[in-house]
Amino acid sequence: MAAAAHATSLPLAMLLVFGAAKILGEICEALRMPNIVGQIIAGVILGPSALGLVQPASVREFAELGVLFLLFRVGLEVKASDLLSVGKTATIVATLGVIVPLAMGYAIYRGGGGTNIESLFVGAAMVATSVGITAQVLASMGLLSAVASRIILAAAVIDDVLGLIVLAVVSSIAQGEVNYLQLAITAGLSILFTVLIFSIGTKTVGKVLPKVERKMKSGESQFTIAMILLFALAWLASQAGVAAIIGAFLAGVALAETVHHRVHDLAQGITELLVPFFLASIGLALDVNVLRDPATLWLAAAITVAAVVSKLLGCGLGAWPLGLTEAKRIGCGMVPRGEVGMVVAQIGATMGTISQQAYGIVVVMAVMTTLIAPLLLHWSFRSIVQAPEEAPLRIE
Repeated sequence: MAAAAHATSLPLAMLLVFGAAKILGEICEALRMPNIVGQIIAGVILGPSALGLVQPASVREFAELGVLFLLFRVGLEVKASDLLSVGKTATIVATLGVIVPLAMGYAIYRGGGGTNIESLFVGAAMVATSVGITAQVLASMGLLSAVASRIILAAAVIDDVLGLIVLAVVSSIAQGEVNYLQLAITAGLSILFTVLIFSIGTKTVGKVLPKVERKMKSGESQFTIAMILLFALAWLASQAGVAAIIGAFLAGVALAETVHHRVHDLAQGITELLVPFFLASIGLALDVNVLRDPATLWLAAAITVAAVVSKLLGCGLGAWPLGLTEAKRIGCGMVPRGEVGMVVAQIGATMGTISQQAYGIVVVMAVMTTLIAPLLLHWSFRSIVQAPEEAPLRIE
């Protein structure tokens, strides 16, 4: 009986989330707002903050798959050489984009009465960028090949590695000791993994893929190999200490110059199905009940403003040699925290080192920056947005 109830609830949750996300996305487009905003708002409406029809756990696996395929699909449109060419600038952008948010988040929450450890976790949650959100917006606008877009994607990968180190240090402090050897090993593995895939991934796949494909008898052999590589690198990335989505992105980059367009089309179909669950899941995580206390509300507002300003300032300064316009675009692209900020909050809550207030504030910050970022990106790129028929990739 329980199995039957579960079988009924899952299709209903999928119907509600997918249908609402697509409908509200269309409404936002009609109102000249980014489609992605409507899909996130759909999650807010369906979740505990409003109607309470869908629980976040109901679609968690679909959301995780959605962001994996989104980053894989984006990677298929990007050449490793293009990302490597902006490596120096991206490194500076990522580094300043870690230091400034960490300092601002810590200072504001500490000034608001938070403990030292809570303030460190809030600062750590403001460090990393949700590359999936920015990639979604840039792809829908047909701007993945722009210089600013390449810097944003490369910086987000570096940002993830740096964010991992920051989180490891903060977690160690919360436990009462810092294991420098373990930190060094974790950082080294994550950096080595990313550099190896970037440097030799495309060449290796280019040599191996045709040989393996010739020996396969089943249809869609290239797509089969692509899916194996996607899940393998996503798993290896998580084992190396970086986010699984970075592995998915690197898998797409490695395959970008080798696979036929058929693989792009098949991956696009899966992405169209799953991405609404990822976007809606961000809205589902929001619980406005934590904001009933006026003091908490004001602190959440201050942290959210700081989260936006710190990335605009830190990442913008890192890209300043490219000019004000490009610096502005890159800063806007690094604003969303999305699911990355929530993961940091969950780690702090699991360790028992942050209060429900701090957890709620970080979730509010993560959701609000994710809603604000698409608007900022459309504003900052408005002068070079391609017409829909010219866009090389359209992901909604």
